[in-house]
Amino acid sequence: MGEEKKGFFGRLKEGLTKTRNNIAYGIDGVFNGFSNIDEDFYEELEEILIMGDVGVHATEAILEKLRVQVRENHIKEPGDCKQFLIQNIREQMDAPDTAYDFEKEQSVLFIIGVNGVGKTTSVGKLAAGLKAQGKKVIIGACDTFRAAAGEQLSEWANRAGVQLVGGKEGADPASVLFDAVSAAKARQADVLICDTAGRLHNKKNLMEELKKMNRIIEREFPDAHRENLIVLDATTGQNALQQAREFGSVADLTGIILTKMDGTAKGGIAIAIQSELQVPVKYIGVGEKLEDLQKFDAEAFVSALFDERTEADIE
Repeated sequence: MGEEKKGFFGRLKEGLTKTRNNIAYGIDGVFNGFSNIDEDFYEELEEILIMGDVGVHATEAILEKLRVQVRENHIKEPGDCKQFLIQNIREQMDAPDTAYDFEKEQSVLFIIGVNGVGKTTSVGKLAAGLKAQGKKVIIGACDTFRAAAGEQLSEWANRAGVQLVGGKEGADPASVLFDAVSAAKARQADVLICDTAGRLHNKKNLMEELKKMNRIIEREFPDAHRENLIVLDATTGQNALQQAREFGSVADLTGIILTKMDGTAKGGIAIAIQSELQVPVKYIGVGEKLEDLQKFDAEAFVSALFDERTEADIE
């Protein structure tokens, strides 16, 4: 594992400090405070997980499995079931093996989400990450509603060294997309990443806009692998779930980019989202730098959350 990844684990660990205080230390308190595994023990664990934004659905699944494991393994001491609990939490976040298949094919990534969650920044960081893997990347600036979005993106495109196809403010997003697809085909780009508008004045417009864009890709780029990644701000906790549900009703979500994990005690939302929506977290952001957006690794996340390993342990 490279220096960057090791460094990222350190930043993840640091970024999860508030969440760790919220969840991991609370769980430790339960394990230290109970000498028997009884109903009160499970209730205390449930309360800590739900208060830590792990979500009702995921919490029930985690604890239901724990009850079975305790019975089947005849566990009497609370401390003896802690590893099972941590493992169950990790399993809630496992992404399917196919999560990053788009990297092996010519693909179009739609990046969606409300304004203010770090969407445009995520587009720039993703582009830089894929370019660093040796891919030919083109960014389509399809958010033509927000004046600053185009400028922000061209700055990111310059930093990442990738081509930007942009429309002027107020241009039709679908026509920008058409130009971006044409450029991607002409240059035989590996990945076309499209920034989309964070919000139109109502859901019906958003739906029509996404449908129109989908039709263009289906018509002009039928063989492209499609990804719809929603960007969610971890600091908004349960609100992020609501946003994902709303966008999920107008677009088929294939993954989640969870930003601003470093500023929140609500990091448990990473567990809740995947469990509630059945959509995997694919990328996680813990800061402003280019390399602060990385593929999500459930194993590393849980290790960082429960303070189980140091960077030296990660090879």
